[in-house]
Amino acid sequence: MPATVPEATEAASSNALFGARLRECRQAAGLSLRQLAGRVGYDHSYLSQVERGHRPGSAGLARHCDRELGTGSQLLTAFEQQQRRPAPATPTAQDPLATAWHELTRDFAGAPDTLDILYCIPPARRLPELISELQIHGNDDLMAAQLSVLTAEALTACGETPQAQRWWWAAQKLADSTEAGRLQSTVRAREAISGLAERRPLPHLLELTDEALASAQQAVQARAARALVLADLGRSDEARLELQRLIGDADRSDAMTTQPTGWTTYQLRWAEGRVCARLGYGAAACVLLQCARELCPPDRIGDRARLDLSLAEALAVEGEVAAALALALRVLVELPDEWHDLYLSDDADRVLTAVQQQDPAAPGVAELRRLGGRSVGSGSKRR
Repeated sequence: MPATVPEATEAASSNALFGARLRECRQAAGLSLRQLAGRVGYDHSYLSQVERGHRPGSAGLARHCDRELGTGSQLLTAFEQQQRRPAPATPTAQDPLATAWHELTRDFAGAPDTLDILYCIPPARRLPELISELQIHGNDDLMAAQLSVLTAEALTACGETPQAQRWWWAAQKLADSTEAGRLQSTVRAREAISGLAERRPLPHLLELTDEALASAQQAVQARAARALVLADLGRSDEARLELQRLIGDADRSDAMTTQPTGWTTYQLRWAEGRVCARLGYGAAACVLLQCARELCPPDRIGDRARLDLSLAEALAVEGEVAAALALALRVLVELPDEWHDLYLSDDADRVLTAVQQQDPAAPGVAELRRLGGRSVGSGSKRR
């Protein structure tokens, strides 16, 4: 349910202290929003909304900005003071994520550009932003379906797979209510791809891809999901055929969009590269994944890390074990903890498997096992 004007004004006012101080320090340092965003690893449009008081920011953002602007702990102090201010009264103490889910699904028997910046925020901090967007767009089934997909993926990344299952269910119901075939297909394809990282039963995931393909023609995400599942099932001939169809559909499709439930070109190259690696085509996978890496925006930190791990898997498949280990270990060591999530852990496991198939005694295998198997960060947990 959308916030009232007084509630929205009060929320913006409570966020203004940190935002105003951030703008003041940035301007004193002679940096533009884009320059500061590049240094701290956040999207510039997100920083703009923080400075204007439209978003609250975070302690992590405050620390990064203090470091880059040389302001000691001024911004962290401003953020903490902002957090200590009394929050607006709410009608219920129920968990906000649960409230949002029940609001979306209350009518079901049995139970744009502003969204793009969410890819630049670590999963654990993405959830509050999604709740805010759901409160605004909950009455729009099309937008609510897209937001439900993003919520399910964020919960999965945080290791909260039982909660994620409910949001995937809601996303399917909402998509089906719109009678938009492409959206219905996309939701099921995204769930199948996410399910691979969750290690869900592969026959069930294959059924999801069948439903996705039945919902829309030339559905590149459905083709990609089916090819990945078939490759994991060991049905290589079928996976190769699906990969050929995927490339053909992508050439004819107009589905390359920047919407949260659409796919950009780098994500398509990523999927093609992952399928090639799992089929044993290491060289082709490396070419596709290098292309994806070049196309991926620099502020999508999590996606770039996963691309690097997929490239490490492809290198291992090609027999370049030392290069694969060096790349994977660099990613896992240098990536901030808040970006270590279940998806990344699954990618690291796949690199380890590919390396061990080539050289189980290679130097660095034990370290990769240790780093790849560690708990995911920032309040996330692997189940």
